[in-house]
Amino acid sequence: MGSTSGGGGAVAIERRLEAILMVADEPQSLVHLATAVAHPLVDVREAILRLVADFDGVHGSVRRGFELREVAGGWRIYVRAEHDPVVADFVLTQNPSRLSQAALETLAVIAYKQPISRGAVASIRAVNVDSVVRTLLGRGLITEAFTDSETGAINYATTDLLLTQLGINSLDELPLISPLLADGANGFEDLP
Repeated sequence: MGSTSGGGGAVAIERRLEAILMVADEPQSLVHLATAVAHPLVDVREAILRLVADFDGVHGSVRRGFELREVAGGWRIYVRAEHDPVVADFVLTQNPSRLSQAALETLAVIAYKQPISRGAVASIRAVNVDSVVRTLLGRGLITEAFTDSETGAINYATTDLLLTQLGINSLDELPLISPLLADGANGFEDLP
């Protein structure tokens, strides 16, 4: 009869690893995976190689729309390159994850004025930005750059993910803001 571990031996290790890798958003080292499934490193390494072969359709299995790749010192599941266009279309059009107007405005202030404290952002926007900053942090679009030693205020900056989302290589590629503002500075003048 079945057990709660999902079967015995190598198959159980593979299914457990597969489940972990499906939810992991960063590459997982063999050591971390071995600890997670409570099996020796050598067994986990062999199970990972069997999963790679299985996902690739070796030995008569179906070639999956995803693959298991070793990157950055760990293993992670990725969409196969030939399926990138359909997945990108789905993510962008069928399952949009849009930012609110308040979040976009706060993100713009941070992008143009970084590093900048939450208080300074709130001063520019003239509204409380606590929840919006938490949302932007949660989505990985901004990060805590440093804490001001005098005031204790956390200063925020944008991340590489924002650059990727905008399709630019650096913040230098952002359009000039002054032509978009009525007097060229309203709200973006130097803060005290």
